Amino acid sequence: MRIAIRCLPYLLGPLLTLALVACAPAPIYKNVPNAINAPPSLVAQSPERYAAGDVIWGGRIVQVTTFANHSEVELLAYPLDSSQRPQLNDIGSGRFIAVMPGYVEPLDYPAGALMTIQGKLNGSRAGLIGEASYVFPLVNVAQSHIWTPKEMSEGRNNVQFGVGVGVGIH
Repeated sequence: MRIAIRCLPYLLGPLLTLALVACAPAPIYKNVPNAINAPPSLVAQSPERYAAGDVIWGGRIVQVTTFANHSEVELLAYPLDSSQRPQLNDIGSGRFIAVMPGYVEPLDYPAGALMTIQGKLNGSRAGLIGEASYVFPLVNVAQSHIWTPKEMSEGRNNVQFGVGVGVGIH
């Protein structure tokens, strides 16, 4: 009995970690071998280096532009969590343009919504953000997902660790 009690602290850590990880939703897209792990800001600096590479990127929708045979969704990129959800608690990591086949209804892709895409890099385009010049990596989108507020909060643990004094009003 004493051996089991002494081993308890060594078992609780891994069990707690496993329990918290098991609560996180699975990634929405299967990771592609040799996928580019660079953020859009780095790809924009030397797009030829990453030509035709596969990416899974996400971020906040800035705007949608529709054309005769395709639509373009401009996003401010954010790093993705293990479920491939954009992490808004981080700083933006550049902008990119998701090139979608056919017509995309702008109301289905509202500015400010969070989105994750899977696709293949297809060069870059010089453009403007306000009056500043910018190079946008272009991604031909194979799959896309708009995140709902419920999906963004699912699987997040409510356990918080910290040191301090708190006051709660019930």
